[in-house]
Amino acid sequence: MQYLTDRKRAVGMGAAKSGTAHFWAMKVSSFGLLILIPLFVFTFGPILGSDYAEVTAYFARPWPALVAALTILITMMHFKDGVQTMIEDYVHGTAQKVAILVMICISYGLAAMGLFAVAKLAL
Repeated sequence: MQYLTDRKRAVGMGAAKSGTAHFWAMKVSSFGLLILIPLFVFTFGPILGSDYAEVTAYFARPWPALVAALTILITMMHFKDGVQTMIEDYVHGTAQKVAILVMICISYGLAAMGLFAVAKLAL
């Protein structure tokens, strides 16, 4: 074993073959959030502190509802990918698989609840 080169030791170890796609998904969602978060703040900010009727009338318009829905959806997908990376780095074994499944379920559940809330306000 001591005569093997580093390359020869690494042959057969393989990679998950999803690192590049995961990296680009994080970069694209980061760029999307870079645009969506200020839009969300400037769209949602003026309606803060208003009563329910005014908020529902405001979100009945397509632009605020679309910005809020996209922000919620992209944020939760970015959260899912980030937490998955963190779990893969720091948790190992069966706990890793369980933690990843739990966090994926939580992030999809939060995204669904957020989209449902925006749809309920908008419709």
